[in-house]
Amino acid sequence: MAHFGRWVASVALGMVVAPLTVAQHPSRTPKAAPDLDPEIVAAVKEVSPARVRATIEKLVGFYNRSTLSPADPASIAKGRGIGAARQWIFSQFERYSKECGGCLKLETQSFIVSPPARRIPRPTEIVNVVATLEGTDPANAGRIYLVSGHYDSRNSDADNVTDPAPGANDDASGTAVSLECARVLSKHRFPATIVFLAVAGEEQGLYGSAHYAEAAKAAKLDIEGVLNNDIVGGNRTPGDHMQQPQWVRVFSEGIPAAATPEQIKLIRATGMEDDSSSRQLARYIREIAPLYVPEFEPKLVLRPDRYLRGGDHLSFNEQGFAAVRLTEYREDYNHQHQTPRIANGVEYGDLPKFVDFAYAANVARLNAATLASLASAPAPPGNVRLLTKNLENDSTLTWSASPGGLATKYEVLWRPTTDSDWPQQNMEAVGNVTQATLKRSKDNVVFAVRAVDAKGHRSLAVVPLPER
Repeated sequence: MAHFGRWVASVALGMVVAPLTVAQHPSRTPKAAPDLDPEIVAAVKEVSPARVRATIEKLVGFYNRSTLSPADPASIAKGRGIGAARQWIFSQFERYSKECGGCLKLETQSFIVSPPARRIPRPTEIVNVVATLEGTDPANAGRIYLVSGHYDSRNSDADNVTDPAPGANDDASGTAVSLECARVLSKHRFPATIVFLAVAGEEQGLYGSAHYAEAAKAAKLDIEGVLNNDIVGGNRTPGDHMQQPQWVRVFSEGIPAAATPEQIKLIRATGMEDDSSSRQLARYIREIAPLYVPEFEPKLVLRPDRYLRGGDHLSFNEQGFAAVRLTEYREDYNHQHQTPRIANGVEYGDLPKFVDFAYAANVARLNAATLASLASAPAPPGNVRLLTKNLENDSTLTWSASPGGLATKYEVLWRPTTDSDWPQQNMEAVGNVTQATLKRSKDNVVFAVRAVDAKGHRSLAVVPLPER
């Protein structure tokens, strides 16, 4: 299963490796900028701010999308409530699937949450809407990358289903990203599988995402990365000069929530608090951005989420999956979890007029480029180890071949222990081997290994565990 087990599997290692001393290898090459994939370029170009705006405004038009709001046939017929919203979301996935010849597998995931569950005063049906673009390569289709937003909303009172709860930014914007990614990526095909998800119950307590993540773990799905988009609409409040329209925050956990006490002990002993699989996913997003969305910069935040707050990606973290959250740089709390009103000259409410649709479209572009890159790339190498039997300044890494047969070579990355990002120049292309020795001290750098295919698509990086 592609989650924490890949990060801290058993230290036992039994594999055949082909040795290589990188410092002496004649084919050693410095890192070069990868070629752009024309399919990914085309998909990113297809993202439309107008379509993002139309989606957000449509969702706001359901008046109140509280998880507790009506979902009966009469309310749906009137276009009011969460039931009408989810039917519309499903219809959009249906439309995209029809346009691509039935390429999307559509389903809903329904379950009941009852008191004494938090913020659930009565038994309530919660429904996730799922569209799956299955991978084309049988050896890689089991690998899954997922994008998500929550389509429920709330106002000043989490139980209020009477007053408007427009939820334009929180989180019609994230749902719009998931839908727009489905629209543009369904026109292309990838070796691995991409899932487009819209969940409910987030405002009550992450119920929809928790149910999906728990079911995925029970089914042993190989989810290699989750991009959760929540509050990604930017902010057009007049006079707010603190918002940064060229930045998006990417939150990722350090010590994995699913780590056992023994695993946490190993993480601390090796100083790997900054190297969870979620943190590697965040770094991947940062590396993709200048290639396909150069005008937009992910800012990697070394926290699981905003200060003492949470979101749907945490549900996946708790089940051991790599997951991150994308959120605008500066939230405006007058336009979040507020019943629309004007008080003391201040306008409250999460309304479309305060959303920057061009910003939300850039978030969608970044998501689409990341998903397409990951789904095109080989699987990460397995059993990555750093040999520590001898005290020496050279460092030898071993790994098992990337499963699925897409990899044609591997790259070893390193960064100083004082840094949190992989410097672009710190890479050794080591060829199609499963062992490499670098003339660099493991005391001074952090290493990682990734797989590369013939077209230059790169997998997620994997940081080694010690092998004595």
